[in-house]
Amino acid sequence: MAPHVYWSWDTQRALREMGSGQTGLSGQEAERRLTENGTNALQAGEQEGPARLFLRQFESPLVLILVLASLVALSLGDWTEGGIILAIVLGSTILGFAQEYHASRAVVALRSRLALKARVLREGQILDLPATDIVVGDVVILSAGNLVPADALVLEARDFMVLEAGFTGEPYPVEKTVGVVAEETPLASRSNSVFAGTSVRSGEARVLVTRAGRDTEFGAVAERLRTRPPETEFGRGLRRFGYLLLRVMVVLVLFVLVINQLLGRPFFDSLLFSIALAVGLSPELLPAIVSVTLSKGARRMAARGVLVRRLQAIENLGEIDVLCTDKTGTLTEGAVALQQALNPWGAESPRVFELAFANALLETGIENPLDQAIVAAGRARGLDESSWHKCDEIPYDFQRRRLSILVRQSGDGLLVTKGAVDQVLEICTQVRTEQGCVALDAAQLARMQAQCAALGNSGLRVLAVATRILPGLQRCTRSDEAGMTLEGVITFLDPLRSDARETIAALRASGITVKIISGDNRFVGAHIASQLGLDSRAIIRGCEIDQAGGALLQLAERGTLFVEVDPQQKERLVLAMRQAGHAVGYLGDGVNDAPALHAADVGISVDNAVDVAREAADVILLSRDLSVLRLAVQDGRRAFANTIKYVSITTGSSFGNMVSMALATPLLPFLPLTATQVLLTNFLTDLPLMAITSDSVDPEHVATPQRWRVHDVQRFMMVFGLISSLFDLASFAMLRWVFDIDATGFQTSWFAISVLTELTAVLVLRTRRVAWSSRPGSWIIGLSALVALATLAAPWLPWVAVRLGFVPPQGGLLAGIFVIVLVYAAATEAAKARFYRRRTS
Repeated sequence: MAPHVYWSWDTQRALREMGSGQTGLSGQEAERRLTENGTNALQAGEQEGPARLFLRQFESPLVLILVLASLVALSLGDWTEGGIILAIVLGSTILGFAQEYHASRAVVALRSRLALKARVLREGQILDLPATDIVVGDVVILSAGNLVPADALVLEARDFMVLEAGFTGEPYPVEKTVGVVAEETPLASRSNSVFAGTSVRSGEARVLVTRAGRDTEFGAVAERLRTRPPETEFGRGLRRFGYLLLRVMVVLVLFVLVINQLLGRPFFDSLLFSIALAVGLSPELLPAIVSVTLSKGARRMAARGVLVRRLQAIENLGEIDVLCTDKTGTLTEGAVALQQALNPWGAESPRVFELAFANALLETGIENPLDQAIVAAGRARGLDESSWHKCDEIPYDFQRRRLSILVRQSGDGLLVTKGAVDQVLEICTQVRTEQGCVALDAAQLARMQAQCAALGNSGLRVLAVATRILPGLQRCTRSDEAGMTLEGVITFLDPLRSDARETIAALRASGITVKIISGDNRFVGAHIASQLGLDSRAIIRGCEIDQAGGALLQLAERGTLFVEVDPQQKERLVLAMRQAGHAVGYLGDGVNDAPALHAADVGISVDNAVDVAREAADVILLSRDLSVLRLAVQDGRRAFANTIKYVSITTGSSFGNMVSMALATPLLPFLPLTATQVLLTNFLTDLPLMAITSDSVDPEHVATPQRWRVHDVQRFMMVFGLISSLFDLASFAMLRWVFDIDATGFQTSWFAISVLTELTAVLVLRTRRVAWSSRPGSWIIGLSALVALATLAAPWLPWVAVRLGFVPPQGGLLAGIFVIVLVYAAATEAAKARFYRRRTS
């Protein structure tokens, strides 16, 4: 049921072919089609199933090599070695699977609360339905700000402008009308069709769904390209970190393997040991740690009224150091109220009010709170809506910044224009007085601009109203917006949110620079900025952005308040700030904010935003309390901090142990640990680190923006890894020359030292403070204690000891192990203080 040439059909044939009608489908028929053809989605489900998620745990080449090695051992009859290796690998993968599965279920629950809705005609009734429930044959009602949910044919349209840049590359909206085009017409020229994934810029239409889900043009593109989302700063850091580990692994594995062969040791044992070393260095739980940390952050944010649409945005929230925000509906209440309708001399004018009412009442373009306020005020005053008869409309756009309605009055057409003051004044040549119309000369123009500036400086939003008589016309074009008569202005009040100033101050105190980017005029913008405690003098206008050229980076850096800007200029500003090295968040809720929301590192919107803005955003604020934004940033920094903790701790301690074993290999007449013991060490020390996702975070970690720096992680790994290696070598000397124990006793003792020192590293290195002044999370404490007890008890449990090759250590040796661990803890604490002191100096 996916036609190929529906654009070449007339309306009646299209309805007939789709088995539909002007009143839409019946509920029963729509349900049947949904069951038969599936949901209106690009794929059956966005989340991976349990089986696929479990198999993904084996994507790591190192894990696959270990599985292969265990199978080889089993095939050679070494059931104990092969079975233990396989059990440890399965234990690690099951842990990762359990954590990621729980995280993915939480994400599904959160995202379901933000499902895209659409207005659908079913049996003549308009229903708000999830976009996924739309089927071929449905009649959908679209208006400004909506995303088009499926490919469709236009049945009715009024000033219907659609942005198709994603398909055609054309940056400006194109008009869609009822009609028929030839079969061979390319997609970009199909003026009677709309496509899934595009957005409505202005006007209203009824459309007939002809293709849904994967059958749409958008679905076809997605199937062909299978593109991944752009790499985030955090993801880029992880990739670079992976390359660093890979280089270290290759060197260690080749070194150990070659040395063991030169010493004449069994090749298979040497290979297993080398692979185990590489696995020990690899942070194989990192994907699970990242998923769990982010999902916990998402659930915590949801409880506070913040929904995260893309989990990676949590990491980016922790990084942002610049927040750009629109004004209306974000910093202000969004409850706009009409204040006055004034003639050019500042007196109340019923005529200006009635003209503004007619313009707002009859426009069918972008819904906005200003027009809603005018209509509400007119109805409250009892104005007659039936006295105005619309002939045509010139929709609002962000270049002209005005809207014109042609109405019929006494047989002639009256063009009523309403818009931004400067853009209306530039098309006026006359101004209305009590005696009649006079020329709008320089003196009159200066006086009007001063009047509007005074109103703006008092915090009022000002729009100008102008008219022009067009004899006999039933249609109008943009060229008719000329030679107009200025009638007066209307003013609005949109007060600041009560918590806006406090929230902005808190964000600035936490290291985030706040910039306002607004389409409002400079006077209103300056008033709002001063109320928020921002520098109202650092003003940049939209015309200056266009003239900046190569100096845009400096302009974006210098400005605090950007006014009279259009959507493309907003996007350019955000991209310039990112190019300058900033991590940028953007807060907005309108059609004009969508490009900037998409361009930012983190797009933030509100739940009552237009569809296109909400879909472009990464984070949605459900609460009217603006302070949740500050809390969301702190949650992002907390998630970021715990992820970096895991990376730093596991690589630092594991790197030290791996280097120690590599150095010990040519010095000892036996392997320092068997491959099984290496893997068991890695498994046990990973258990407390799984709880790092719930660890407490010191206040200083959320006080400033967090950034991923691979160089810092590399330096951390080298410093604390080498400290660990020094103590390992001291342990080797103690075990061989003080206690003079055999291979089995050596491996038992050093296994215990390795596990206990890594547990110590977790507790010491999880904070930059003195370890005992920062309380770890209860799960970390509990799991660390459990692993320590299991490590010490293992040699005394006969069944475990025999299979792992352990023997109980004597009393003096046990005391020596504890001394090594305690001295290691003290040395690591001292090195940590010096490490962070040098970083901050």
